[in-house]
Amino acid sequence: MSTEDRTPGPTRQSNRSGPLVAITRWLENLGETGFAYLLLTPVFLLLVSIALYPLLRTFELSMYQNVLSDPEFVGVENYVELFTGGADPKLPGSTTFLPDISVDGTFPFVHVGGVLRSALAVTIIFTVVTVFFETLIGFGQALVLDQDFRGRRWVRAAIIIPWAIPIVIQGMIFYLMFHPSAGFLTEPLSRLGLVQLNNTFNDTASSLLILSVADIWKTSAFMALLILAGLQSIDRSLYDVAEVAGANKWQQFKMITLPLVLPSLGIAILFRTIAAMRIYGLIDSVSGCSTVPSLSCMVVTTFGTNRGLAAAVAFVTAGIIAVAVLGVIYQQYKEGF
Repeated sequence: MSTEDRTPGPTRQSNRSGPLVAITRWLENLGETGFAYLLLTPVFLLLVSIALYPLLRTFELSMYQNVLSDPEFVGVENYVELFTGGADPKLPGSTTFLPDISVDGTFPFVHVGGVLRSALAVTIIFTVVTVFFETLIGFGQALVLDQDFRGRRWVRAAIIIPWAIPIVIQGMIFYLMFHPSAGFLTEPLSRLGLVQLNNTFNDTASSLLILSVADIWKTSAFMALLILAGLQSIDRSLYDVAEVAGANKWQQFKMITLPLVLPSLGIAILFRTIAAMRIYGLIDSVSGCSTVPSLSCMVVTTFGTNRGLAAAVAFVTAGIIAVAVLGVIYQQYKEGF
């Protein structure tokens, strides 16, 4: 009889209950969802370490005045001034943080100029308008590209071209298109009352419309690609069954396409909302932050003179984006995706 065969039973069992064996058994007992989260844990930790420190550092800076020379701790004073109008004189030009919604007695009753001077209002208006039309146009493009037709690959490649153009070049394209003396779109649009003829890029409403069109033109392709990925994942046999059951195209879209593409659509809207809330480069290359204020413009223009206030605006912007992200995540969780 060998030495291994004469080894007592309890001793052999103890060699199989070490930490490595315990970890192996724990991994075997994990479900598919738990194992997926385990594999994503290093990425989550990396993202948290990269994103959390700048966010905490920004919040710390927002608690001080005169950050560069003789910093003074002021607590939440920057936030109080921001939401009460006390910080407005410290902002460049006539920019405000909150909109002036005082009623002037004429249609549309709200003081439009006061709304368009607000960085928060301009950012929200730009985000809502652009994301809505980008989703609508991108969805239509994705539905077309999901069909089987000759030259589909070339059409898909052509759709990406606007998205691939750098922001500065995109800004110059639309600047020249709407320039009062060189552009060819200013005069016909001014006849419709959409833009100013001679004061185009110094008028907030006109510049905001031009910027919205420029952003929709560029990033509708991005929405189309994300939505197309969701459409491609739908099982085609579902449409065959629906057609046999007598469902028309609208019923197939309503009962099959739309519910199954909602997760991809939600992610696409989330990505575009985050990007639209942070808009700066396009504004700077077309009209300038003094004409079209935004939250990012406010951060950049006040950073050199009042870093504490700039950090407060940046932290509030991050908070708004976080609310949007949590809203989409909650909606996806509630729908069971």
